[in-house]
Amino acid sequence: MRAGFRARLRAPEPVLGTFLKIPSTQPAEILGTLGFDFVVIDEEHAPLNPETTDAILLACRAHRMAGLVRVRQPGDILRVLDSGADGVLVPHVSSAAVAREIVALSRYAGGRGLSPTTRAGAFGGVPVADYMAAQDARTAVIAMIEEAEALGRIDKIVATEGLDAIFIGRADLGASMGAAAEGGGLDRAVTHLLTAATSAAMPALVLANDRIDANAMRVLGATGFLTGSDQGFLRTAATAARIRLFE
Repeated sequence: MRAGFRARLRAPEPVLGTFLKIPSTQPAEILGTLGFDFVVIDEEHAPLNPETTDAILLACRAHRMAGLVRVRQPGDILRVLDSGADGVLVPHVSSAAVAREIVALSRYAGGRGLSPTTRAGAFGGVPVADYMAAQDARTAVIAMIEEAEALGRIDKIVATEGLDAIFIGRADLGASMGAAAEGGGLDRAVTHLLTAATSAAMPALVLANDRIDANAMRVLGATGFLTGSDQGFLRTAATAARIRLFE
């Protein structure tokens, strides 16, 4: 049985999140007070180390907001889950074999290494069997689909047992497709991916620019949305403040 954020991925209501790139707990604390459903701590594209990720995950817990981590590589999955992450966003999942690997690394029923004395295990305060079952039930595993090679393999990827959702990285996918992305090619590819996810009853997340974009993606089958980042929010608000005062 799924628990927490993993269960919410399959709820009728869409979920809203953003990326965290600033190595501080305070963006997570602010977003938690604003009612965001989740954040993705971005180890792939931000200057975050294990200690900052660990602290940000603690801040997410304090504000009852789901904290996911976009890892750099599958080998990072164990560390972030032991720190209490609600799930992982794994880049470059372009085949069912990679999807099966990341699921196995995230589940004790697969191949996750055991250490119940971490934050995830209440520092040894939970019986081991209960801890393992709870972790397997609550950990969300999300595959990033961002390479052209995944387009012809998507049906097998979304059929992977234990995979909870896909995230369609439209910018990277377009770059990977090259000239094929032009003339509506990227839009057709995204529609193809969302159709495959819908057919498999697989939740699908996208990065949305605005309400119009989000609504269009939701019509096509997207069930969860990320918007911007803590850096982007800061830049947008600072730009608006400068214009208000001096331009």
